[in-house]
Amino acid sequence: MKLSLTSSLSLGLATLQLASARYVMYVDQYHLTDLPNKTVAAGIDTVIMAFANSSLFVSPAGNYTPFEPVSTMRSRFDNGTKILIALGGWADTDGFSAGAATEESRTDYAKNVANMITSLGFDGVDIDWEYPGGNGADYKQNPNSGKVDQINTFPLLLAAIRSAIGPQKLLSIAAPGLQRDMIAYTAEKAPSIWEPLDFVNIMTYDLMNRRDNITKHHTDIQGSLAAVEHYLDVLSLPAAKANLGFAFYAKYFTTDSNSTCVTGLGCKTVLLEDAEGADTGKSAAMTFEIANYATAPANLTESPDGSCGAAVGYYCTPGNCCSAYGYCGSTTGHCTNCQADYGVCATTSITTLFQTAMKNGTTDEAAGGQYYYDKSNNLFWTWDTADLIAKKFEQIVKAKGLGGVMAWSAGEDSHDWSHILALQAGVKAMSTAVKC
Repeated sequence: MKLSLTSSLSLGLATLQLASARYVMYVDQYHLTDLPNKTVAAGIDTVIMAFANSSLFVSPAGNYTPFEPVSTMRSRFDNGTKILIALGGWADTDGFSAGAATEESRTDYAKNVANMITSLGFDGVDIDWEYPGGNGADYKQNPNSGKVDQINTFPLLLAAIRSAIGPQKLLSIAAPGLQRDMIAYTAEKAPSIWEPLDFVNIMTYDLMNRRDNITKHHTDIQGSLAAVEHYLDVLSLPAAKANLGFAFYAKYFTTDSNSTCVTGLGCKTVLLEDAEGADTGKSAAMTFEIANYATAPANLTESPDGSCGAAVGYYCTPGNCCSAYGYCGSTTGHCTNCQADYGVCATTSITTLFQTAMKNGTTDEAAGGQYYYDKSNNLFWTWDTADLIAKKFEQIVKAKGLGGVMAWSAGEDSHDWSHILALQAGVKAMSTAVKC
């Protein structure tokens, strides 16, 4: 078969893109006990350590000490792997707001970020502002109406950081998967957001969260595809800069006991977030780490700092419950769907319920999501599987010509590493395909 010059050039560009697909992995400071060995981690070319507080870089700058030396983190992965530092994260927006406000503040903020990554040996920085323009953790206390200026200042801050760190360092952002949170990502402003960036980590997970009241998948193929298409088609994000996001955890949501829902999908939930925007304790996430599949050890230590549960091996002081998120307390939120082996618990241990869900999940073939409906406990579970990850490569990453993939986070898949290995296989297959 003969190819036209145009077809040959197009094929060449596609080959180049596939051959250099990015494989980005977050490593967070709370899940370091079990990290993948070099065989499991093979192929990861960019690691993002999370997080440094955003306020540290508002002048006068504070001091940031990584939770692990950059050299140690670098030694865990393939030679040549880039190590970035993520700033911010959920509920950490104050520093970004202050840093982005004026030309002077942006210059100072960018300079402080540049000094930090240079002095500590990072290869770049990832901006996790959740979210410019509003809808963050404080949206009830600080309404979106007071953050309209961030639609303009967000891209200006990114441009200032790029100018300060120079072209040799990497600059990326974590971008929302839900359109309702893309307030600052307007069709007009988006091109100026993308221009200084090396890549964009699209958080195509948490597509259902506590602000919803009807159950749906939190990271299904169709929901992820819709998010990607919005970025590419509406917001003009170059596909080569886009990374599809994956999450190494399941989420559960408490359904209304009066619901007549049968399958678990499309069910009405109880109130998941109160009038002040606080978590009601009726939903949470459970990671795929080994501790959540194991029986609690007999030699537990009493919590010295209020943390508890399978992840840390601490139990709560008498009278306190260990919440699904791993904190001791006596509120309804702490004591509902809690970790019974690590404190008192008013309900069946969430670890037991999680294990049941993992054993009995159903695949929604139409939407491309895994779920389980625990009718007896009124819990809807939603998560990703290795098989669905493989399908996402075919139906989203390859189909849309994306530049790569991203996952949160390495230490959360330690049960059997099946999700990381599925990502590894997908990235490898993309590179292998172009050699045929």
